[in-house]
Amino acid sequence: MEKINSVVIGAGVVGLALARELAIAGHETLIIESQSAIGTQTSSRNSEVIHAGISYPANTLKAKLCVSGKQMLYQYCQERGIAHRQIGKLIVATEESEIEALYKYLKQGQAAGVDDLQMLAQDEIARIEPAIKGIAAIFSPSTGIVDSHGLMLTLLGDAENAGATLSLNSKVVGGEISDDAVVLQVSSGSEIIEIACQNVFNCGGLYAQAIAHLIKHYPISNIPPIHYAIGRYYTMKGKSPFHHLVYPVSREASLRVHVTMDLGGQCKFGPDLEWIDHVDYQFKKGAETAFYAGIRRYYPDLPDNSLQEGYIGIRPRLAGPNDPLHSGAVDFQILRHQCGQTNFVNLFGIESPGLTSSLAIGKYTKSLLSN
Repeated sequence: MEKINSVVIGAGVVGLALARELAIAGHETLIIESQSAIGTQTSSRNSEVIHAGISYPANTLKAKLCVSGKQMLYQYCQERGIAHRQIGKLIVATEESEIEALYKYLKQGQAAGVDDLQMLAQDEIARIEPAIKGIAAIFSPSTGIVDSHGLMLTLLGDAENAGATLSLNSKVVGGEISDDAVVLQVSSGSEIIEIACQNVFNCGGLYAQAIAHLIKHYPISNIPPIHYAIGRYYTMKGKSPFHHLVYPVSREASLRVHVTMDLGGQCKFGPDLEWIDHVDYQFKKGAETAFYAGIRRYYPDLPDNSLQEGYIGIRPRLAGPNDPLHSGAVDFQILRHQCGQTNFVNLFGIESPGLTSSLAIGKYTKSLLSN
C-alpha cells in the first residue's frame, strides 16, 4: 500500500490552490483528478470574473474569502504574469421598483468590507456605458476578469515545483477512515491502487458529495444534498459596445443574464439558471429567446440574430429550486472531520465566488489542520 501525507481530490482551481498551499508548507502532496486534464468542469465553465464581494452576506465564508481572495488573486496574477484586467462592473436598475435592491447590494457589500462602491445616476451610466438603459446603478471598480486556464496552470506549476504530484485519469472509487489513516481506493487505468493518507481534501466540485459517500465511517449526516444549476452562455457577434461588466439587479432566472467579456474583448452574456438532475453539458435549443428578452431590458439595441451558442457551466449548489435560499445565499461548507491523527476535509458547494476565492480557500482550508 502506498503512503502519502496529503491527498487533494480534484484538480480544479480550488484543488490546485489548496495543493499549492500544502506543498509550499512542506506537505508531501498528491493531486488526484478523474479527468484527462486539469480544470475541465466548473473551473473552466464560468464567467472568469474576479468578484468584489458584493453578493454575499457579511460574516459568511463566501464574503470573507471573496474579499480577501480578490486581493490575493490580483497580487498573484500581477506577480506571476497571469492575464487579467480590473475592468469594473455596473449593477443596473432599469425601473424604479429595483432601486431598493440596489441599496441592499450597496449595504451588503459595504458590510462585507467592499469599500469602493459608488452609486451612479442615469446620466453617469450614460457617460460610461452609453449602450446601457438604466435609471441607477452601483459601480464596483475592483471587479475584474482573469484567464482561468493560465491561473490553473500557474497554480499547478507552483505546486509541482514545491514537490506535489498530479495523477490524471485517477478516480476515487472507495475508501475508509480510521485512527491511523484515510485509505483511498483509486482506479487508475485497469488497476485499483490503495493509498494510506494522513490528510485527504475532497475538492471534487460537482462530485464532492458522491465522493464523500464512498468513504466508510464518514458521517452521512455531514453530507449536504447537492443540486445542479445549469447556466448557459451566449457570445455576441461583432464588436462589443461595452467597456465594463454589466449585471442587471434582478435575480430572476430569465432576467439575470449579465454582460461579461474575455481578455480579447469578446462579449458574452450569461449565465441563466435552470435546474437539472444530472451533469449534462448539452445546449438546449431555443434558450436564446429568453436571453434576448432579458438582455434588452438593459441593452435595448441588441440586434436580432446576434447571439450564438457559447458554452455551459454547472454550479454545485447546496439549496435547490424549492429552497428559499436557492438564489445563492447558501454558504460554502468546508468541513474538517478528525479521527485520531487523520483528517478528512470536505469542500461542499464551492460555486461562485470559488474562482475569486481560490487562493483564500486554499489558505483557510490548510489552516484547519492546525486547529
